[in-house]
Amino acid sequence: MNQPLAYVHPGAKIAKNVVIEPFTTIHNDVIIGEGTWIGSNVTIMEGARIGKNVSIFPGAVISAIPQDKKFEDEDTTTVIGDNTTIRECVTINRGTSDRMKTVIGKNCWIMAYCHIAHDCIVGDNCIFSNNSTLAGHITVGDHVVLAGMAAVQQFCQIGSHAFVTGGSLVRKDVPPFVKAGREPLSYVGINSVGLRRRGFELEKIREIQDIYRILYQKNYNVSQAVQIIEAEMSATNERDEIIEFIKNSKRGIMRGYVASN
Repeated sequence: MNQPLAYVHPGAKIAKNVVIEPFTTIHNDVIIGEGTWIGSNVTIMEGARIGKNVSIFPGAVISAIPQDKKFEDEDTTTVIGDNTTIRECVTINRGTSDRMKTVIGKNCWIMAYCHIAHDCIVGDNCIFSNNSTLAGHITVGDHVVLAGMAAVQQFCQIGSHAFVTGGSLVRKDVPPFVKAGREPLSYVGINSVGLRRRGFELEKIREIQDIYRILYQKNYNVSQAVQIIEAEMSATNERDEIIEFIKNSKRGIMRGYVASN
């Protein structure tokens, strides 16, 4: 806190053991929790609510006003969860009147040059690789991985434990537990590697595979597939999560597997 080459607004509320490196600027109405490290040349603007043990690397800009012409200087926030790492030159915009906040969950890893726009809600334990971009109003579940240079269109949803391959353009909702790739974005299997790493048992992984075979490989339309899944598959947390996601999808879910030429 005694960094003479950084500027901290008197209205900012910063825990005593926060480390602030030189040439960083922290605006008014900012809250930063214990154990957080803020690298040099970081800008943290009004409305930032940063948790404990967060690491923010040089060049990041947190809680800048939205890049949205409809924004009228509403009193909105950006919330960063505990133990999250934000690497070099990441930009995260605060919310608009739609959701009033942008949220990054706990234990996330946001790599260099990612952009997270206004009103995005990102769950816990997510990894966004370099140059991944979220447009506004996007919802991302827990344990989601976006590989490098993935771009997600506004208002899309990505379900928990999903993996989106590098360079993908996400224009439709991505259901939970799947791998998504190709152009246009399509189902390429379930995220079995990620699920095993997170302790899912083989029987549970097979159950998820069976659900997506009905949805994507049996030539049913989505409504028919959901009816069959509900009728033939035993109710479990994973089954119900998939069904709820599909029923609540406003943009529609991504297409099924398409063999490459």
